Amino acid sequence: MICWLSFFAIRFYQRIAPSRLRDACRFDPSCSNYALLAIEKHGAVRGWKMALSRIHRCRFPNGGEDYP
Repeated sequence: MICWLSFFAIRFYQRIAPSRLRDACRFDPSCSNYALLAIEKHGAVRGWKMALSRIHRCRFPNGGEDYP
């Protein structure tokens, strides 16, 4: 249930977020796609924790490829 709601919320964000915000990601895959992968692989609680940790790291000099 929580995973389904998480996927829905992230997909909704991907559709409505301004492109300026979505295209500014320093990482590959983007933070929202990383969150989807992390939630799918590790479950909702740990996946969200990993995704929020990554968003916190999203500043210079971090960047590049980073998969869950």
